[in-house]
Order: sequence, then structure tokens, then C-alpha cells
Amino acid sequence: MRAIEISEPGLPEVLRLCERPVPSVLAGELLIKVAAAGLNRGDIVQRQGNYPPPPGASDLPGLEVSGTVVAVGPHTTGFEAGQEVCALLPGGGYAEYCAVPATQCLPVPRGVSLIDAASLPEAFCTVWGAVWQEGEFTAGESLLVQGGSSGIGVAAIQMAAALGHPVYTTAGTDEKCAACIEMGATRAINYRKEDFAAAVRTATERAGVNVILDMVGGDYVPREISALADYGRLVFIAALGGHMANFDIYEVMKRRLKITGSTLRSRPPAYKAAIVNALMVRIWPHIASGKIRPVIDRRFALHEAAAAHVALEAGGHIGKILLVV
Repeated sequence: MRAIEISEPGLPEVLRLCERPVPSVLAGELLIKVAAAGLNRGDIVQRQGNYPPPPGASDLPGLEVSGTVVAVGPHTTGFEAGQEVCALLPGGGYAEYCAVPATQCLPVPRGVSLIDAASLPEAFCTVWGAVWQEGEFTAGESLLVQGGSSGIGVAAIQMAAALGHPVYTTAGTDEKCAACIEMGATRAINYRKEDFAAAVRTATERAGVNVILDMVGGDYVPREISALADYGRLVFIAALGGHMANFDIYEVMKRRLKITGSTLRSRPPAYKAAIVNALMVRIWPHIASGKIRPVIDRRFALHEAAAAHVALEAGGHIGKILLVV
């Protein structure tokens, strides 16, 4: 099969088209003929040499795919050959075929194309694990999403809005803010023009938000603490603005705040399976109804993986970037 490998750590040009054996399908797994793979920040960090795959995972990049089941491993139930699925992977998505535990697969929702379904698994699983599990997000609570126009952001906004939560978000242009409002955000804040913490306090009549999903870190943290409601939770999934932060510990203590974080790729299969099951019950019906939709910025061919990484790193996208296989 054709695949994209990382020839050595470095810039996008180290992504190289190669040939690899088609993976074997083991007990509990599905072999998928890949239609498309979604791009994620984790792919960039892996390409740079800073995010190695978990033990036993493919060294090929790619954390989510959509495609057609072509083989079902022994003792595997719930899926059959010919079925269209999308899947959460620990690696190996930039290829014509991949093998994945069936418990990390979801049927392509009604009304979603097979290609566009590749945009769903990684972002939606990451958001559910971070916001609903680590952030203990419950009915009636509000959410602030940093980077609302990113792949994670568009998933978080739509998921929370579909389940009836007020959603506030930040983005870097008025165009991106408008897109976030269209996707269901209550208020979108252009962080280049406004102090997001002050805007959130004003929008919530100084009550603050219950949960913040943050992929920035750095000097955002003290402002995020000021934007949280009492008993609020700050959940990190990345630190694009820096790994270190200075903040007032006494403020965390007196307002009973919680600061936590989440990663997904290295978590055990049972954890991922639980998230997949929750999405199937709570979120997939909203996708099938059209209340939640894939948001695709650009599509590249598999051999254009380097150009796709350049586009992702440039940061001008709204929604997901896909590799079409």
C-alpha cells in the first residue's frame, strides 16, 4: 500500500510517500480501506520528533480516518465488511489501509460523506474526554473554548451548543468569529481586539464560565482563572502559547477552582472505547439530524501531505484539513 512516512524529524518536507505492507488484522480489529485522514496538531508534533507513537502503534502519522471495512478480525462484533466507518487511531492513518480496534470505530453518520467523516473521530473524542469527563461538564453549565475556529474548536462549539449549553469562544479574526457564531457560539471574542476574560465576565454578568477548554496555556492562564465561575474547571489539551504560567494560587483556593489536563493518544483502549460509546449515544444523533456538521477547510491528496501540514501550521483554516486517499 501507499503511505506517508516521516523520513526524519523536521519540517513538512520530511513527509515522504512510501510503500508499506498492508497491516494484518488481529482479533478485535477491523481492516479499513482508507478514504480520507484528518490532520491534527499531534501529527505536526510527531513530525517534529516530539510526540512518539505509543508502544505497538504504527510509526506512520494519522490519528483519525474514514473508510470502508474490508476485513473483520477474529472475535470482532458490531461491524461487517463493506460498512462505512470512521475511526480513532493511535497512528497509521496516512495510508491506504489501517487496522484499528473495532471499539474505536463509529459508523459514518447519516447525511455525512465518507470523505468528510474523517474529520470527526479525533476532535470529537478529544473534546468529550476533556470537557465532559475531565471537566465534569453537566447540564446548565457554560463553556469557553479557546481557538474556536480550529478542528477542536468547531467540534467543541457544536457539541456543547447541541446539548443546550451556552458557549463562548475566542478566534483571531472577525471572519472566524462570525463562523463560530454560525456554528452555535453564544459569543465569539476576537482576542486581537478584546480582552477575552473581561468580555466573558461582561457576557455572563460577572458570573464567569463553568469550564474552559484551553489549548494555549502560557499567559492565558491567569486571565482564564479570572474568567472562571466559582467551582470552575480549567482543562488543558495543548500549550501552544507556552508550557509555563504564573497565577495566583490563593485565587484557586478561595474559589475552589480545578485545573486539569487531558491527552488521548496514549490512553488505553478501554478509555477510548468508553468515549466512542458516549459519542454514539449523545452526539451521533445530532450529526445525523444536521444539528452538528463536519466543517472542512481544505482537502489535499495523500501525496500532498507536506503541503497540508504547511496549511495547518499557517493557522488560517476554519475547521479541519483532510488528506484524501
